[in-house]
Amino acid sequence: MTAPVHYSIRPCSPQSHCFEITLKVTKPAKKGQVFTLPAWIPGSYLIREFSRHIVSIQAISAGKEVGLCKLDKHTWQAEPVAGSLTLVYQVYAYDLSVRGAYLDEERGFFNASSVFLAVEGYESVACTVEIRAPKGKAFADWKVASSLPALEIDRNGFGLYRAGDYDELLDHPVELGAFQSVSFKACGVSHQFVVSGRFRGDLKRLARDTKKICEHQIKLFGTPAPFDRYVFMLYVGKDIYGGLEHRASTALVANRDDLPQSADEAISDGYLKLLGLISHEYFHSWNVKRIKPAAFSPYDLSREGYTRLLWAFEGITSYYDDLTLLRCGLIDSKRYLGLLAQTISGVERGAGRLKQTLEESSFDAWTKYYRQDENSPNSIVSYYTKGALAALALDLTIRQQTNGQQSLDDVMRALWQKWQADGQGLAENEWEQIARQVTGLELQAFFDSALRSTADLPLANLLATQGLDMCWDYADHAGDAGGIGPVAADRRPRASLGVKTANDPQGLRLVHVMDGSAAQQSGLAGGDILIALDGLKVTDLDKMLARYGVGETVTLHLFRRDELLVREASLQASPRTCCRLQLLNENTGWLHG
Repeated sequence: MTAPVHYSIRPCSPQSHCFEITLKVTKPAKKGQVFTLPAWIPGSYLIREFSRHIVSIQAISAGKEVGLCKLDKHTWQAEPVAGSLTLVYQVYAYDLSVRGAYLDEERGFFNASSVFLAVEGYESVACTVEIRAPKGKAFADWKVASSLPALEIDRNGFGLYRAGDYDELLDHPVELGAFQSVSFKACGVSHQFVVSGRFRGDLKRLARDTKKICEHQIKLFGTPAPFDRYVFMLYVGKDIYGGLEHRASTALVANRDDLPQSADEAISDGYLKLLGLISHEYFHSWNVKRIKPAAFSPYDLSREGYTRLLWAFEGITSYYDDLTLLRCGLIDSKRYLGLLAQTISGVERGAGRLKQTLEESSFDAWTKYYRQDENSPNSIVSYYTKGALAALALDLTIRQQTNGQQSLDDVMRALWQKWQADGQGLAENEWEQIARQVTGLELQAFFDSALRSTADLPLANLLATQGLDMCWDYADHAGDAGGIGPVAADRRPRASLGVKTANDPQGLRLVHVMDGSAAQQSGLAGGDILIALDGLKVTDLDKMLARYGVGETVTLHLFRRDELLVREASLQASPRTCCRLQLLNENTGWLHG
């Protein structure tokens, strides 16, 4: 039986990065069928205008071209026709991120939101998708990886697939190419890990470690898993990092050097970062792909979807991502606490935490978090990092006030059980209501302070209830992000300008100038290129400042655009924003669940 909506996609020109899509509607609307492409993709809260990548588009019926009128930036309407209607269009695909589409002679990747127009009136109807192989011997070894349910495919995965509706279609990205893959089962569920790009690494080790993450999280929420098959799609390259969650898969990008090299080597910092990303996106299978705000049920992909709950869906997920690595046995307590200390330090160092609440950060993600500039650390707080710390504070508060009988785990399971029962999104105040119902605690004051004020979280007191000592220290060097261990008794503040920098061919580019810093008071700004300090070329700023004392005045030469400026700055003491955590009691129950 022919589906009422059928898509066919082919990498028609890998050299020019173009996919060709054919979209057939068997019974188009009598007044003229309307088509639209999403303006954003779920999980990434920025209007991206995917329609800008449509290179050409035409409508055909009965072998003849019919009129196609563009109604707005991403909507078209075809002239009324008597029979079926077919659209043929090309999409330029050269976005290496996890949010769009990509095609060259090495690989292809696409999210449906970048390539498949929605058919108005048919959004809730099942559709079929034919994924066709590129032509030519050079592509003979290309394969398909996707969690999209297959109907009839060849041994390389090319052929016919099916989606229950347009929303489901959007939730199954597709990887094409001569990738490597490894499979495993977690709690009886088949998992495939696909890796593309040029690399050397131990995929069996990657699968073994990922399995531990998956099994821990499935058991946390309770078996069975919410999918019968799951696919990890990882592209590795240079200086890239990110992920995007989907209902039965995730798209990831990471540095090739982050892959493990042998089964018995210790987990490197890069591999640890990759495992944290894997853990984060997998946790989203429950927290935001199913448990989600009412504002996302359903998604309106033509405009922003505002919610004050991103702290819960991204922040809580960020709390559990590294914690999962500890609880499933991949890292020990000291490694985990080092990561936690770095998160605490990172939040403390931004003055934005004193100006924006977590609810405001969530609501303004579209215009602030996803549109960061040189002043962002001074004006916003991350619902990822501070959200993770709010989740930690909530977890420890529940444990303390229930004498260890309940925890945030219980709240997450209750949210999951609610979704299984009704499939409904959460109203803006419902998350807090469920937390109170599950724990029996009066948490209003906690939520008012943590979510709706800019007050610092009482982490030191809460961590002390779990046998942890938390102290603030001066940074030992510019890259000191905090960690485990006691505060050094003889450590003194360093002379500081209060800037974050990046190398530039002309000198040292000021990425951020911190509020109240010596640099800000002397008139320096983000984007300035610092070229000299007291007449000496700036190479290693940290090493140069180490020769100065707090309160000394330095002369700075810098370029702002093409103008040479000279400024004097009175060096300040580096702030005590380096978190040190020390575990005093190894038997704390919180760390291990």
